[in-house]
Amino acid sequence: MAYWKPLAVTPLLRRFHQHQQIPLVRRRNEMAAGSMDVRVENQLVRFVCPTPVNHDQVVSEVGGQRNSGVVIKALDRPRATLVIDEEGRIVVHGTHRIEAARAAAKELLLRLGMDDSGLVAEMGPVVASFQFEQNINLQAIPAELTSGKAEYDQRLGCTTIYDSRHSLTVQLWPNGKGIVADARHPNMVAMAAVYWKSVFSEGGYFVERI
Repeated sequence: MAYWKPLAVTPLLRRFHQHQQIPLVRRRNEMAAGSMDVRVENQLVRFVCPTPVNHDQVVSEVGGQRNSGVVIKALDRPRATLVIDEEGRIVVHGTHRIEAARAAAKELLLRLGMDDSGLVAEMGPVVASFQFEQNINLQAIPAELTSGKAEYDQRLGCTTIYDSRHSLTVQLWPNGKGIVADARHPNMVAMAAVYWKSVFSEGGYFVERI
């Protein structure tokens, strides 16, 4: 199955949801991998249709909204947000399983009176989270690390780890919460979490909870 990395879809969806005041769907699917539990928050999937989806038809027939060259349509059943890109492909946001994403894409095609057979799925990045059992002294983490770099954001109160070992960007909060927004698979997130847990333990960056 093909993999794709969106460059502008996620920021666009965030602006759309903020403007429309529609909450992002964050269904959680807990899975164990190694010694860390990883929760899949969202899985982007893009579907290529045999016949590209027409923007004008989505706007006129199902109430889609134009935004920066694409058309966005929020569905209630199944719960998902669909983006029709410039080439008429369907990007599904807000699900954590490919079956749910495919059901959302087929629902749109059904409403448009289009054939829902022949859809080709391309997997996008996974948004996943994990939780360390201890708090973290974020400001004690050095900027230069063996397998990446760390940057503390005082405004957000979190530290971003640019993980070169696993090719991930990990955001960490003082309570031990970690979020990865650009993973190709949750197992990679679990591997990264186990690795950084070891690094932080050796460096003495964990703080006992009272």
